[in-house]
Amino acid sequence: MAEIDDAYLHAGGKAELGVIGTGRMGIRLAAMFARAGRRVVLASRTPGRARQVTEALRIPGLLAGSHGDAFAAPAVLPALFLRDGLAELLEAHAGQLDGTLVIDISNPFNEDYSDYILPWDTSSAEVVQALLPRSRIVGAFKHVFSAVFDAPLFDGSTSDVLVVGDDDQAKARFLALAEGTPFRYLDAGPLRFARTLERLTLITGRVGRQSGYYPRMNWRLLGDAALVPRPGPMDGLVQS
Repeated sequence: MAEIDDAYLHAGGKAELGVIGTGRMGIRLAAMFARAGRRVVLASRTPGRARQVTEALRIPGLLAGSHGDAFAAPAVLPALFLRDGLAELLEAHAGQLDGTLVIDISNPFNEDYSDYILPWDTSSAEVVQALLPRSRIVGAFKHVFSAVFDAPLFDGSTSDVLVVGDDDQAKARFLALAEGTPFRYLDAGPLRFARTLERLTLITGRVGRQSGYYPRMNWRLLGDAALVPRPGPMDGLVQS
Protein backbone atom coordinates (compact mmCIF):
# COMPACT_ATOMS: atom_id res chain seq x y z
CA MET A 1 0.00 0.00 0.00
CA ALA A 2 1.26 3.49 -0.82
CA GLU A 3 2.43 5.54 2.13
CA ILE A 4 0.09 8.38 3.10
CA ASP A 5 1.26 10.92 5.66
CA ASP A 6 -1.45 12.39 7.89
CA ALA A 7 0.47 15.66 8.28
CA TYR A 8 0.66 16.05 4.52
CA LEU A 9 -3.07 15.47 4.15
CA HIS A 10 -3.75 17.94 6.96
CA ALA A 11 -1.68 20.53 5.08
CA GLY A 12 -4.10 20.24 2.17
CA GLY A 13 -1.61 18.68 -0.24
CA LYS A 14 -0.47 22.13 -1.36
CA ALA A 15 3.14 21.24 -2.01
CA GLU A 16 5.16 23.39 -4.41
CA LEU A 17 7.67 20.60 -5.07
CA GLY A 18 7.46 16.84 -4.99
CA VAL A 19 10.76 14.99 -4.46
CA ILE A 20 10.76 11.28 -5.22
CA GLY A 21 13.58 9.32 -3.66
CA THR A 22 15.15 9.18 -0.21
CA GLY A 23 18.74 8.51 -1.16
CA ARG A 24 21.62 10.92 -0.66
CA MET A 25 20.47 13.44 -3.26
CA GLY A 26 16.73 13.24 -2.69
CA ILE A 27 16.90 13.94 1.04
CA ARG A 28 19.37 16.80 0.66
CA LEU A 29 17.50 18.50 -2.17
CA ALA A 30 14.17 18.21 -0.38
CA ALA A 31 15.74 19.71 2.75
CA MET A 32 17.42 22.52 0.79
CA PHE A 33 14.23 23.61 -0.93
CA ALA A 34 12.27 23.41 2.33
CA ARG A 35 14.86 25.52 4.15
CA ALA A 36 14.49 28.10 1.36
CA GLY A 37 10.80 28.37 2.23
CA ARG A 38 9.27 26.01 -0.30
CA ARG A 39 6.55 23.53 0.65
CA VAL A 40 8.01 20.13 -0.23
CA VAL A 41 6.54 16.64 -0.13
CA LEU A 42 9.07 13.80 0.01
CA ALA A 43 8.14 10.33 -1.22
CA SER A 44 9.92 6.99 -1.13
CA ARG A 45 9.32 3.56 -2.60
CA THR A 46 10.25 2.13 0.81
CA PRO A 47 7.18 2.25 3.10
CA GLY A 48 7.71 4.55 6.07
CA ARG A 49 11.08 5.84 4.87
CA ALA A 50 9.93 9.35 3.88
CA ARG A 51 8.14 9.88 7.18
CA GLN A 52 11.21 8.66 9.07
CA VAL A 53 13.36 11.22 7.25
CA THR A 54 10.99 14.18 7.68
CA GLU A 55 10.47 13.44 11.36
CA ALA A 56 14.22 13.29 11.90
CA LEU A 57 14.91 16.54 10.02
CA ARG A 58 11.93 18.51 11.39
CA ILE A 59 12.19 21.25 8.75
CA PRO A 60 9.07 23.42 8.45
CA GLY A 61 7.42 22.84 5.10
CA LEU A 62 8.97 19.40 4.54
CA LEU A 63 6.40 16.62 4.79
CA ALA A 64 6.21 12.97 3.80
CA GLY A 65 3.71 11.68 1.28
CA SER A 66 3.05 9.01 -1.31
CA HIS A 67 4.35 8.88 -4.89
CA GLY A 68 0.93 10.13 -5.95
CA ASP A 69 1.23 13.12 -3.61
CA ALA A 70 4.68 14.01 -4.95
CA PHE A 71 3.69 13.63 -8.61
CA ALA A 72 0.65 15.86 -8.02
CA ALA A 73 2.88 18.86 -7.18
CA PRO A 74 3.37 21.54 -9.88
CA ALA A 75 7.10 20.80 -9.85
CA VAL A 76 8.57 17.31 -9.51
CA LEU A 77 12.15 16.22 -8.84
CA PRO A 78 12.80 12.48 -9.27
CA ALA A 79 16.01 11.57 -7.45
CA LEU A 80 17.04 8.27 -9.01
CA PHE A 81 19.06 6.98 -11.96
CA LEU A 82 17.96 5.39 -15.23
CA ARG A 83 19.66 2.17 -14.10
CA ASP A 84 17.45 2.14 -11.00
CA GLY A 85 14.09 2.44 -12.74
CA LEU A 86 13.67 6.16 -13.47
CA ALA A 87 12.13 5.53 -16.90
CA GLU A 88 9.64 3.00 -15.56
CA LEU A 89 8.63 5.30 -12.70
CA LEU A 90 8.02 8.25 -15.02
CA GLU A 91 6.08 6.12 -17.50
CA ALA A 92 3.81 4.93 -14.69
CA HIS A 93 2.97 8.51 -13.68
CA ALA A 94 3.16 10.24 -17.08
CA GLY A 95 -0.56 10.99 -17.04
CA GLN A 96 -0.11 13.20 -13.98
CA LEU A 97 2.72 15.22 -15.44
CA ASP A 98 1.20 17.19 -18.34
CA GLY A 99 2.49 20.76 -17.95
CA THR A 100 4.45 19.84 -14.82
CA LEU A 101 7.91 21.25 -14.29
CA VAL A 102 10.17 18.18 -14.08
CA ILE A 103 13.62 18.85 -12.63
CA ASP A 104 15.94 16.15 -13.94
CA ILE A 105 19.03 15.64 -11.81
CA SER A 106 19.89 12.20 -13.16
CA ASN A 107 23.10 10.97 -14.73
CA PRO A 108 23.15 7.71 -16.75
CA PHE A 109 25.71 5.97 -14.53
CA ASN A 110 26.53 2.30 -14.84
CA GLU A 111 26.58 0.10 -11.75
CA ASP A 112 30.10 0.99 -10.59
CA TYR A 113 29.96 4.69 -11.58
CA SER A 114 32.90 4.25 -13.95
CA ASP A 115 31.00 5.18 -17.14
CA TYR A 116 27.57 5.92 -18.59
CA ILE A 117 25.03 3.55 -20.10
CA LEU A 118 23.91 5.96 -22.84
CA PRO A 119 25.73 6.78 -26.11
CA TRP A 120 27.30 10.19 -26.65
CA ASP A 121 24.50 11.42 -28.92
CA THR A 122 21.91 11.59 -26.16
CA SER A 123 21.55 12.25 -22.42
CA SER A 124 19.48 11.23 -19.45
CA ALA A 125 17.65 14.56 -19.70
CA GLU A 126 16.69 13.87 -23.31
CA VAL A 127 15.43 10.41 -22.34
CA VAL A 128 13.22 12.04 -19.71
CA GLN A 129 11.92 14.55 -22.27
CA ALA A 130 11.08 11.74 -24.70
CA LEU A 131 9.19 9.90 -21.96
CA LEU A 132 7.30 13.07 -20.93
CA PRO A 133 6.73 15.09 -24.11
CA ARG A 134 4.01 17.23 -22.49
CA SER A 135 6.05 18.02 -19.38
CA ARG A 136 8.44 20.95 -19.00
CA ILE A 137 11.91 19.53 -18.47
CA VAL A 138 14.84 21.33 -16.87
CA GLY A 139 18.17 19.68 -16.12
CA ALA A 140 19.95 20.85 -12.97
CA PHE A 141 22.23 19.68 -10.11
CA LYS A 142 23.73 17.02 -12.38
CA HIS A 143 27.33 17.89 -11.53
CA VAL A 144 26.76 18.70 -7.83
CA PHE A 145 27.86 15.94 -5.47
CA SER A 146 25.68 15.20 -2.45
CA ALA A 147 28.30 16.26 0.11
CA VAL A 148 28.17 19.82 -1.24
CA PHE A 149 24.61 20.27 0.05
CA ASP A 150 25.80 19.64 3.61
CA ALA A 151 28.20 22.60 3.42
CA PRO A 152 27.44 24.47 0.19
CA LEU A 153 29.75 27.49 0.60
CA PHE A 154 33.42 27.39 -0.35
CA ASP A 155 35.45 30.04 1.50
CA GLY A 156 32.18 31.89 1.99
CA SER A 157 31.24 31.84 -1.70
CA THR A 158 28.55 29.95 -3.57
CA SER A 159 29.36 27.51 -6.34
CA ASP A 160 27.47 27.10 -9.60
CA VAL A 161 24.59 24.96 -10.79
CA LEU A 162 24.42 24.70 -14.58
CA VAL A 163 20.83 24.60 -15.85
CA VAL A 164 19.78 23.25 -19.25
CA GLY A 165 16.44 23.14 -21.04
CA ASP A 166 14.57 24.13 -24.18
CA ASP A 167 11.74 25.95 -22.39
CA ASP A 168 12.62 29.44 -21.14
CA GLN A 169 9.45 29.64 -19.05
CA ALA A 170 10.32 26.34 -17.39
CA LYS A 171 13.78 27.67 -16.56
CA ALA A 172 12.20 30.80 -15.09
CA ARG A 173 9.87 28.65 -12.96
CA PHE A 174 12.83 26.61 -11.76
CA LEU A 175 14.81 29.72 -10.82
CA ALA A 176 11.84 31.08 -8.88
CA LEU A 177 11.55 27.77 -7.04
CA ALA A 178 15.29 27.81 -6.27
CA GLU A 179 15.30 31.37 -4.94
CA GLY A 180 17.02 31.51 -1.58
CA THR A 181 19.02 28.30 -2.06
CA PRO A 182 22.81 28.52 -1.57
CA PHE A 183 23.95 28.28 -5.20
CA ARG A 184 24.46 30.51 -8.22
CA TYR A 185 22.38 29.26 -11.15
CA LEU A 186 23.68 29.70 -14.71
CA ASP A 187 21.70 29.09 -17.89
CA ALA A 188 23.88 26.57 -19.73
CA GLY A 189 21.80 26.33 -22.88
CA PRO A 190 19.42 23.84 -24.53
CA LEU A 191 18.51 20.43 -23.18
CA ARG A 192 20.89 18.65 -25.57
CA PHE A 193 23.78 20.32 -23.75
CA ALA A 194 22.99 17.88 -20.95
CA ARG A 195 25.12 15.44 -22.97
CA THR A 196 28.18 17.47 -21.97
CA LEU A 197 26.87 18.51 -18.57
CA GLU A 198 26.22 14.94 -17.45
CA ARG A 199 29.70 13.85 -18.52
CA LEU A 200 31.18 16.76 -16.61
CA THR A 201 30.22 14.79 -13.50
CA LEU A 202 32.64 12.01 -14.46
CA ILE A 203 35.42 14.55 -14.98
CA THR A 204 34.61 16.30 -11.69
CA GLY A 205 34.81 13.01 -9.83
CA ARG A 206 38.14 12.06 -11.38
CA VAL A 207 39.78 15.47 -10.90
CA GLY A 208 38.36 15.77 -7.40
CA ARG A 209 39.81 12.44 -6.33
CA GLN A 210 43.21 13.29 -7.81
CA SER A 211 43.15 16.65 -6.03
CA GLY A 212 42.00 15.28 -2.68
CA TYR A 213 38.67 17.14 -2.76
CA TYR A 214 36.24 14.27 -3.29
CA PRO A 215 33.35 14.26 -2.47
CA ARG A 216 32.89 17.92 -1.42
CA MET A 217 33.70 19.82 -4.60
CA ASN A 218 31.94 21.84 -7.26
CA TRP A 219 32.59 24.30 -10.06
CA ARG A 220 32.33 28.08 -10.25
CA LEU A 221 32.88 30.04 -13.46
CA LEU A 222 35.41 32.81 -12.86
CA GLY A 223 36.25 35.77 -15.06
CA ASP A 224 36.34 39.50 -15.57
CA ALA A 225 33.49 41.41 -17.17
CA ALA A 226 34.35 41.82 -20.84
CA LEU A 227 32.86 45.28 -21.31
CA VAL A 228 35.89 46.69 -23.16
CA PRO A 229 38.56 44.50 -24.75
CA ARG A 230 41.78 44.81 -22.77
CA PRO A 231 45.19 43.92 -24.18
CA GLY A 232 46.83 40.94 -22.57
CA PRO A 233 50.53 40.33 -21.98
CA MET A 234 50.78 38.10 -25.05
CA ASP A 235 49.03 40.44 -27.48
CA GLY A 236 52.20 42.23 -28.52
CA LEU A 237 53.75 38.93 -29.58
CA VAL A 238 50.95 38.03 -31.97
CA GLN A 239 51.72 38.59 -35.65
CA SER A 240 49.21 38.59 -38.48
